[in-house]
Amino acid sequence: MSRKTLAGAVSVLALAAGLLYYNYGGHEVPPGQPPLARLTPENFSQIKSAFNEAGSDIRLLVLLSPT
Repeated sequence: MSRKTLAGAVSVLALAAGLLYYNYGGHEVPPGQPPLARLTPENFSQIKSAFNEAGSDIRLLVLLSPT
């Protein structure tokens, strides 16, 4: 393996590791913001009521799926 190929492979692996950490590492929310929540059947009504109470604010609900 040439030196150029090795440097490219190491760069790609470092970039992939950085992206994985950024996406899946622990995140802290800014002061004053409620903590991040997972949507489950048990807390659906709580999230729904919080969403509806903020009718005059900009609201964003992000759903992520592994597929």
